[in-house]
Amino acid sequence: MEGRRLRRGFTTNVPQLHLSEPLRRTAFNRLFAVVYFSAVLALLYRHVRNLFLCPITNLLSFSITSSLFISDLALAFMWASAQTFRISPIRRKEFPENLKRIFKDEDFLGLDVFICTADPYKEPPMNVVNTALSLMAYDYPTEKISIYVSDDGGSALTLFAFMEAAKFASHWLPFCREHNIMQRSPKVFFEANHHSSSPHYEKIKMMYKEMKGKVEHVVDKGEIMDEYITDDQRRQAFNQWTNGFTPADHPTVIEVILDKSQDKDISGHVLPNLIYVSRQKSKTSPHHFKAGALNALLRVSAVMTNAPIILTQDCDMYSNDPQTPLRVLCYLLDPETKSNLAFIQFPQRFHGLNRDDIYHSEYKRLFQINPMGLDGLKGPNYLGSGCFFRRQALFGPVPPELDPDRVVNRPIKSQEILSLAHNVAGCNYEDRTNWGSKSGIRYGSLVEDFFTSFRLHCEGWESMFCNPERAAFLGDVPIALFDFLSQCKRWCIGAFEITFSKYNTLIFGSQSMGVLTSLAYSHYACWPIWCVPVTIYSFLPQLALLNQVTFFPKMSEPWFFLYVFLFLGAYGQDFLEFVLAGSTVRRWWNAQRMWMIGGLTCFLFGSVEYLLKSVGISTQGFSVTSKVVDDAQSKRYGEGSYEFGVPSPMFVPLTMAATINLFAFVFGSTRFLKDGNKESLSLEMVLSGLIVLNCLPIYRAMALRNDAGRMATEVTVISAFVSVTLYYASSLCFSSNNPEFK
Repeated sequence: MEGRRLRRGFTTNVPQLHLSEPLRRTAFNRLFAVVYFSAVLALLYRHVRNLFLCPITNLLSFSITSSLFISDLALAFMWASAQTFRISPIRRKEFPENLKRIFKDEDFLGLDVFICTADPYKEPPMNVVNTALSLMAYDYPTEKISIYVSDDGGSALTLFAFMEAAKFASHWLPFCREHNIMQRSPKVFFEANHHSSSPHYEKIKMMYKEMKGKVEHVVDKGEIMDEYITDDQRRQAFNQWTNGFTPADHPTVIEVILDKSQDKDISGHVLPNLIYVSRQKSKTSPHHFKAGALNALLRVSAVMTNAPIILTQDCDMYSNDPQTPLRVLCYLLDPETKSNLAFIQFPQRFHGLNRDDIYHSEYKRLFQINPMGLDGLKGPNYLGSGCFFRRQALFGPVPPELDPDRVVNRPIKSQEILSLAHNVAGCNYEDRTNWGSKSGIRYGSLVEDFFTSFRLHCEGWESMFCNPERAAFLGDVPIALFDFLSQCKRWCIGAFEITFSKYNTLIFGSQSMGVLTSLAYSHYACWPIWCVPVTIYSFLPQLALLNQVTFFPKMSEPWFFLYVFLFLGAYGQDFLEFVLAGSTVRRWWNAQRMWMIGGLTCFLFGSVEYLLKSVGISTQGFSVTSKVVDDAQSKRYGEGSYEFGVPSPMFVPLTMAATINLFAFVFGSTRFLKDGNKESLSLEMVLSGLIVLNCLPIYRAMALRNDAGRMATEVTVISAFVSVTLYYASSLCFSSNNPEFK
């Protein structure tokens, strides 16, 4: 799609809408991959040779050599699968300013926006409201926009918040147009301390504060007071919350809060449709979490508005660029764009990150670097938010009333439309249908976004990655380490659910969409196996060092330089890509630190939890990540302090690794200084030193901090006990076998 120009019967050149270009480092990536692959083969050869040289009677020697071989096999696979992101990465650029020189507003495609929320206490309604208002205020014909809010918690508090937001929207949207502001989330705009002498500015700021005060007062009380039920329409809406109404068992609630055919803002412009949807739930029917909520919205929106474009958005990801839908049209209105384009994905980017992004919350590789590589293949995977779908791509065989090409010609408040919408949002509607298997968001994995894009790509659809300089969306990030790791653990379980299913990304994928794209998907689907090499390399060499046993090559041996090259090559290329993507040295360092922490926590526990689930042992189900910010936590996060606090079992292996590596490094350093022999400077000692550097925040949390974010005492005590036990057990094994490693 190099520099495409529109050809619609024009006799003169038409302004360019978009272009794409390969990254300049592509040739280097390919050359380096060949060299590095040769080194990986040499390393695997060394392991195989050592396995054959191991005495059959020495079980410990064979076990350690096998463990290192398995670890390096896992590392080799993850490295090889990651090369698919480096083979043909491309960068795109759009020219939305040229759209209106070619098309009229009536030519623009309708847009249905889906916003999902599930718990008013973990996802405060005011955050959801700000997201919705920022999307309603797009630089786009308002009569073309419909906002659907899926409330899977079925909370009257959320509905009340949007009723208040609808009144504020009639003032906010004209204000955005009049002042041409870029930050169209009211919360972000007013927190930015914009100064204006305009009385209109002060008035709308006061209106926002009043709305915010009402909503937060209602949420704090947990009920809607009579003073806020100002008309019969509101009373009728809230009367649906009867005594038997619970988040897990309730009838469908659909409320048309704003109707573009009736509602206008204070300047006389049409307001977008705003529709609240809480699908029916029953304890006897599976609801499939977020995937089920999105599918209910797909059907309800098909009945009510049926726009050809669908934007799926997390409740905390507000619009940061009002021209985002125009960027999408630069592709969708280009007649040369392939008809099998399923979706256009924008990166997830975040506000409120501390300077060094200590948790690597921006996921630079996952959300920005790798999608550019996938864009040169079949396209990026669906990231769960900030994604514009062609409705047609999500609909397989459906009844006529859900036909993606059907034109809705009845008012959305008509009894016929509302009755049909309630029907398709019912908990039993999907029974004996293709929903979740061949239509809509696919079921079968906790990572429904990843699985859906995998299935779409297998069916022949493609996608694009759009990464403008100004972030299209900005969202919140967890500021507590446990919340971050819990979210990652859920992704790991979902990844294994795909890997060990009939839709295995490597086997099923290679048959359906080619080897390269299937390898790319396999890199993500096998994400949890990082726990194997990280765990082994965090404990085994260090225990060997403490027992004065060496199984890495010494400095005088040729194999030593192979290990050095493999380490420096992988880390060096990773560092280069991060910096070229606009990151900093400290953020890169924290990214690799979080990779190590993840290998000992969420990757490991996600793998164990999936295994237990597979054999029928009940584990914790899906949980919503809290978006509520504690002031003290926020302050510590801003200062760059890691938030442990929670006495979670996930922190036990992490603290054990920190303890054992510290003792191993001190022991190795003492021996090196005492002997003065460079041969004492072993790779085991260097590895321990690197891990000790990565564990500095853990040592501070264990011994130096006394705030609420310190490591829980019970975690430290348990870790110390298990570490000592592990050391003595290893001493017994090494002393009884005394293996010699080559």
